[in-house]
Amino acid sequence: MIVLENVHKSYRLHGGTRKAVLRGVNATFSRGEAVGILGHNGAGKSTLLRLISGVEFPEAGHIRRRMSISWPLGHAAAMHYSISGADNARFVARLYGKPVAETVEFVEDFAEVGQYYRQPVRTYSSGMMSRLGIALSLAVDFDCYLLDEVVGAGDSRFALRCQAAMLERRERSTMLLVSHQAETVRAFCTTGAVLKDGRLTRYEDLDQAIAAYDAG
Repeated sequence: MIVLENVHKSYRLHGGTRKAVLRGVNATFSRGEAVGILGHNGAGKSTLLRLISGVEFPEAGHIRRRMSISWPLGHAAAMHYSISGADNARFVARLYGKPVAETVEFVEDFAEVGQYYRQPVRTYSSGMMSRLGIALSLAVDFDCYLLDEVVGAGDSRFALRCQAAMLERRERSTMLLVSHQAETVRAFCTTGAVLKDGRLTRYEDLDQAIAAYDAG
């Protein structure tokens, strides 16, 4: 279970003023849920996932986590730039107690970055970094997967592989997916929420969530 209690977050803008992104968010996400969080660009969706993952901290409020949580899939923040993709896989394997050789092989096969797999990540293109980040996440069996509008990177074949992998994970894990596209949420999620004006509203009926989002 993941519980957010009166979570606030703001950022300092140029000139010293602050922009409130989250204004007292309260939510509970239970095991086995697949929740699509809809919001327009700039609504704070990525910020919400970073707070849930622990990459950032709220200014006020509390987040309680009672399950293992992935980093937001596809984010370059999930890896070290100065070492190779293979070394990143070794690091993740040791960190989460996974078989090292098996993890390195899985990530190499899934990421499809070719000879770059043994080159420093800083030499990768943005698409290659995204594929590596997704593969590193999928190499670990998390209780909850966080998806930030990323269900595939690169060509359509790779995107389909990502979608199939995430649908398989959904059968045994919690999934929180943020997006501004209702079609993406409908493909992966069974319930929904809308993030607007810094506040999150949950809907048990996915169609209701999409209708509320479309209404503005």
